[in-house]
Amino acid sequence: MERKRHDPRQRRRILGELDGIAARQGGVVSRAQAYATGLTRGELRAQVRARRWQRVWSRSVCVHTGEVSVLGRQWAAVFEGGDRGMLDGESSLVASGLKNYETSVLRVSVPRGVKPLRGVGLDIRRTRRWSADDLVATGVPRTRVPVAAVRAAMWARSDKQASLLLMMPVQQGMTTPEHVGRALLAVRRDRRRELMHAVVDDMLGGVRSVGELDFARECRRRGFPEPDRQVVRRGKDGRYYLDVCWDDFGLVVEIDGIHHSWATSVVPDALRQNEVALGRATVLRLPLLGLRVAADEFFDQVERGLRDGGWCAAA
Repeated sequence: MERKRHDPRQRRRILGELDGIAARQGGVVSRAQAYATGLTRGELRAQVRARRWQRVWSRSVCVHTGEVSVLGRQWAAVFEGGDRGMLDGESSLVASGLKNYETSVLRVSVPRGVKPLRGVGLDIRRTRRWSADDLVATGVPRTRVPVAAVRAAMWARSDKQASLLLMMPVQQGMTTPEHVGRALLAVRRDRRRELMHAVVDDMLGGVRSVGELDFARECRRRGFPEPDRQVVRRGKDGRYYLDVCWDDFGLVVEIDGIHHSWATSVVPDALRQNEVALGRATVLRLPLLGLRVAADEFFDQVERGLRDGGWCAAA
């Protein structure tokens, strides 16, 4: 039975050291880290019993009793995976700064041979794809963004979500289509491999949203000429981008995602459309919902706009 006790000065030193570690890890330390500072198992249990600290799953403690932070939970999830655990997939993307995306379960990858643990809100899995080369050098242990994006797409619940998880990190400037493509080359077998290659190919061609991706595919299917994407124009207030345009036929299509309904976007969008219209181009607006429930009607309008601009379909 453990009998060791520290004098008050030693105890203050140990607790101060633990506070410093916890400050970098969202208020959480692993049991191994706590014991490495000299804290005994009995002292750790006493802190928890006194309700100064709280357990986080089986291998970590939080050095306060308030709500455990997102960062703290991320660190605790990695500690559950052991010395070689790392956040992976969508959990890694969120930890790297992905915005406007939430996940309720933390995915941790460990090498084969490691016994996965279980916990509410945890998904710890052995994978043959584990590699130390994929680890980000700073912060919470996690896979690099391009690798995380590819794996998140592989593990997604649907093809639509897979496409979104490939494209959002590029859209938010966290990585590039080229880096995602290189990470994808390491995938030899997967049921979504063909889909992921198609998405990356489209991103390399300039697509930056799921709406643009769907639009480009539908244009090809209907035999429309290949449009230009994310074209830069200059207005009185600087540069702006057009989603899709055919300069030769004087047609612009703006694909409206949910962000176009935000108050901060309404005025800039209207000014941009007016500027294009004053340049004698026809501007069509295509909400993402339109791609889901009225695609034929919207693409009939696109075809009419192309024909009015002088395009003739091949016989």
